[in-house]
Amino acid sequence: MMLDNDPRGTIFLEDLEVGMKRGLTKLITEEDIEKFAEVSTDHNPVHLDEEYAKETIFHGRIAHGMLTAGLISAVIGEQLPGHGTIYLGQTLKFMAPVRPGDMVNVEVEVAEIDHKKRKVKLWTQALIDGKPVLRGEANVLAPSRKLD
Repeated sequence: MMLDNDPRGTIFLEDLEVGMKRGLTKLITEEDIEKFAEVSTDHNPVHLDEEYAKETIFHGRIAHGMLTAGLISAVIGEQLPGHGTIYLGQTLKFMAPVRPGDMVNVEVEVAEIDHKKRKVKLWTQALIDGKPVLRGEANVLAPSRKLD
């Protein structure tokens, strides 16, 4: 279930400003985790088997880290900068597990803009109840009105 009232589309390079933010909020469901396991072929039992997961350091099932990271990609590809954005790189630091039933809030913020090269650095994070569970930095090529 996606709870998202932010605008979608494209913010062109020429309209981007340092400090600009966009985000989304999503409830992580059992179905999300199962579908991600199928698509990614990552069937690690820490994600799918409660009995197994209870015996791990997490004491229960957790969502795939890359499922949470994928929400960052969704904001970048749909909102900031949006359609036409090309990913160049992403760092990720996983700080806490995300569990089925958690409401995840993802935030992306423009940190730096290199207009000449069309490169944009974005600060990225995912939070649960205001506490970071994932932080990183993305580097992208932003769409431009000018065809170089």
